[in-house]
Amino acid sequence: MLQFDEDTARVLEDAYQGADVTRRRCASFDALSPSPGDRLLDLGCGNGLLTLDLSRAVGDTGHVLGLDPSPDMLDLARARCTDRGNVTFLEGHAEALPCDENSLDGAVSLQVFEYFHDMRPPLAELFRALKPGGRLVIGDMHFDTLTWHSDQPERMAEMCRIWDRHLACRDVPARLPALLAEGGFRAVSTTPLAFCDTQLRPDGLAATMIRLMTAYAIQTDAMPEPEARSWAQEQQELARAGRFFFSLTHFVCHARKP
Repeated sequence: MLQFDEDTARVLEDAYQGADVTRRRCASFDALSPSPGDRLLDLGCGNGLLTLDLSRAVGDTGHVLGLDPSPDMLDLARARCTDRGNVTFLEGHAEALPCDENSLDGAVSLQVFEYFHDMRPPLAELFRALKPGGRLVIGDMHFDTLTWHSDQPERMAEMCRIWDRHLACRDVPARLPALLAEGGFRAVSTTPLAFCDTQLRPDGLAATMIRLMTAYAIQTDAMPEPEARSWAQEQQELARAGRFFFSLTHFVCHARKP
């Protein structure tokens, strides 16, 4: 699993406010459809951007719990929501939710399930914590949909294989509907959200992935640093030449507890 240390948290703090990640966050928000007075869980809340959005929607009579295993990310989340009296942040894990049975109106998890080797325990915990009729929204990438142009396709394939090592599951959206049904959830639906760029936008998903993938390859000694930086540099050069192409699809899965 990718470790969200202080340096990584700072990179993500900026990137998560970019256009593409904002689109993903909005898609999860809309699917959850929060109402005034709701009690909600933001599972894997990261730096708290979605938590803050949800806190506004549920109002003073509602409550949002942000749960994350990373102290560095939680520090950012607490700073962001410091003036929100209806938000609580806790360090914890999805396999042991600090929530009473049948206590939540809804739960959302954005790009978290790809880090679970076994998705059944967190799904069982979410089912336990949700009220009857409670809503669950899980958003994740399907990395088999990734298409990324390079004049050195073998190096690109190798970099993508290296990046896969930080994931436990690269095809969450394909596996999730059956697991949700197996876990007792109903009304399962999946909606795609495609990202396709012919420009390397500074606030785009591709630019964020280039930074993170380069750092990950170097820090794990999976690729020599000059080679990793050359991979990143090629994408800049392709963009300047008008030859950049990147495409990846995110999926939002929605379900209910009967």
